[in-house]
Amino acid sequence: MDVFHSDTSAAGSPAATLAPVLEVSGLQTHFHTRAGVVKAVDGVDLHVRAGEILGLVGESGSGKSITGFSIMGLIDAPGRIAGGHIRYQGRDLTTLSDGAMRQLRGNEIAMIFQDPMMTLNPVLRIDTQMTETILAHEKVSAAAARDRARQALAMVGIPSPEERLMAYPHQLSGGMRQRVAIAIALLNHPKLIIADEPTTALDVTIQAQILYEVQKLCRETGTAMIWITHDLAVVSGLADRIAVMYAGRIVETGATADVIHAPRHPYTQGLIHSIPTRETHGQPLQQIPGMTPSLLNLPKGCAFRPRCDRATDQCLDVPVPSHPVPARTVRCWHAAA
Repeated sequence: MDVFHSDTSAAGSPAATLAPVLEVSGLQTHFHTRAGVVKAVDGVDLHVRAGEILGLVGESGSGKSITGFSIMGLIDAPGRIAGGHIRYQGRDLTTLSDGAMRQLRGNEIAMIFQDPMMTLNPVLRIDTQMTETILAHEKVSAAAARDRARQALAMVGIPSPEERLMAYPHQLSGGMRQRVAIAIALLNHPKLIIADEPTTALDVTIQAQILYEVQKLCRETGTAMIWITHDLAVVSGLADRIAVMYAGRIVETGATADVIHAPRHPYTQGLIHSIPTRETHGQPLQQIPGMTPSLLNLPKGCAFRPRCDRATDQCLDVPVPSHPVPARTVRCWHAAA
């Protein structure tokens, strides 16, 4: 998959004119450890609309997965949400009780994990797990729940869904288990899905099939999705918009094609230039100098400052988001024009 050949764009999609299903503002998620406070998420702003796929991109440790877990209300001690708002259809999820969040999770809001076995119980058949997911939130007959489970498996491209319902997780391939996990996420027709690198461990053929099914399902059902990944090549052909994270903050957002072909933040530019393409075949790959900073001891001001060739004294202050063009946000004092 070539990161530089993307025709996905939010600008012309129906979702671009709808009110956000989810709107996150100023989100801070901190972990209090003996060594100090880890600011895993430090002032994240993002939104996603019905039928839209937002790609949340960043290196390991950037805070992208913690952002997803924060939205789902799945942060355990010593972590906690220290500030900000997570508004889902106008309701601030940070103010809801545990019981109210449980009613939303798996029903209106669902999550797909990188490891499908975080979703699947190894000692229960697939039909049991899927029907229980439905019956936990709706009063329908067991037969109706089973029929919906079969339809969900067919929807994600699983052949012979009736047979697969009778299987245990260990009897399925890795790709098939991940499709089942996606089907479970879709069972109750959620309005929002958080997908945390669900295709990372799969071979490229299975990955491409699942990406196609996911994109198709979002378009057909109007489900909003945040696809969390470190792989720009994946989101270039999947997402309508991209948000790039670095050291707990989103540094650039925009329509996928705009960010891929004309990145403005120096970190985004470094990410894209470090990816091999057909045009750069046989040439040395560019790399971003330096190391990702410790979240325990972030640099003053812009976290990317020590690695940036554009850095000046102004970068000792935290950069404020700028909007160089409509629907584009860059957090950099010296963003590219």
